[in-house]
Amino acid sequence: MAAREATLIVGLITADTSRSLVEEHLDELENLVDTAGGIVVDRLSQEREKPDPATLVGSGFLDRVAEIAENLEVQSVVFDEDLSASQIRNIEKKLPENIKILDRAAVILDIFALRARSREAQTQVELAQLNYLLPRLTRRWSHLSRQAGGIGTRGVGETQLEIDRRIITRRIALLKSKLAVIERDRRLRRKRRSDIPTLALVGYTNAGKSSLFRRLSRADVLVEDRLFATLDPRTRRIDLGHNIAALLVDTVGFVRKLPHHLVAPFRSTLEEASDADLVLHLVDASHPAWEEHLRVGQKTLENLDVDRGRVQIVLNKVDRLPGRRPPRLPGGLPGLPISALEGTGISEFRAGIRSRLLGAPEVRVLRIPLENPEAVQQAITLPHQLARHFEDEFLRLAIYSDEAQIAAHGLAPYRVARWEEE
Repeated sequence: MAAREATLIVGLITADTSRSLVEEHLDELENLVDTAGGIVVDRLSQEREKPDPATLVGSGFLDRVAEIAENLEVQSVVFDEDLSASQIRNIEKKLPENIKILDRAAVILDIFALRARSREAQTQVELAQLNYLLPRLTRRWSHLSRQAGGIGTRGVGETQLEIDRRIITRRIALLKSKLAVIERDRRLRRKRRSDIPTLALVGYTNAGKSSLFRRLSRADVLVEDRLFATLDPRTRRIDLGHNIAALLVDTVGFVRKLPHHLVAPFRSTLEEASDADLVLHLVDASHPAWEEHLRVGQKTLENLDVDRGRVQIVLNKVDRLPGRRPPRLPGGLPGLPISALEGTGISEFRAGIRSRLLGAPEVRVLRIPLENPEAVQQAITLPHQLARHFEDEFLRLAIYSDEAQIAAHGLAPYRVARWEEE
């Protein structure tokens, strides 16, 4: 294995934040650095009323950062806040030339590049990287052609940085057109599977989405205690019991302080949640910051225009809680407690999901006597069936429909209020 890159991480404590909160964020940043292949050898925090527009943390504090970085022989310094192009340039002037200057977004992008496997994810990663890089080309940039000068490079009439900016701009346009084709193909695939309800697994990264995906689908998928272990959305057909099937989609995890310019290129991945019949918002109930993780997820879903009425909160890892008692959710929100690892609460989870799907406003439930074969035949030929169950004397049917369609097929007399499980 290659040696891990020695890294120094830097946080900023302002009037709007507390030291304890910044330490939590630095803990997460340390986990990000570890996932990216580095090792944090030290961490520093600067207290300021507000961020310094030139260097984020101030010139005097940067002298201390430079001294510690040199003494510890670090290869990179990572700031927990977004750095502008001018801030990176000013910080580079203060630190030795052999040390890379990165921010949280750059580390996340590096992890994305490491995790991407599908054509869509790789295209999204490259697009995000180039959008991030374009305004941040500095004197330490090794240009795209990797040429060191000499014959054929003199007198071209523009600097190498200008050439590289032009190359990157053209590449961004090409990637956007490729991504548009990929997204169109994915929309067509969604239409073909519209007869089966879709469940989207979302949540803070490392909340246990892959473990739950594996538990429900019995699929051999990666389950790893690392941030962003899942980048490509996966889809599997699962059994919810009572002859009800659904498509389960696992999506990329949420994370704190993810800049908007990183969310946008991955919006198509998270749009699986926008199109799902039910969104399963998984929360690690054993994490000390579970409430903040819940808020981050809720805010991200709001940005994707996901109606809260289509969201079911799932409290995972209850096996790690004292007495296995799940926490109370804010505002009295309902939650389904489970342990994806042990399988605790999975039967109740399936029942709760069935109830949510069968009780959706667009679902109609019919109960037709078997002694009326014509009505039974009409019913079983209806499209978009969610569930069908033959009892001793009745056919019970749940379909995605409206009252007009039910009436048009002469089935209005058999309409019932809800699906009653035996």
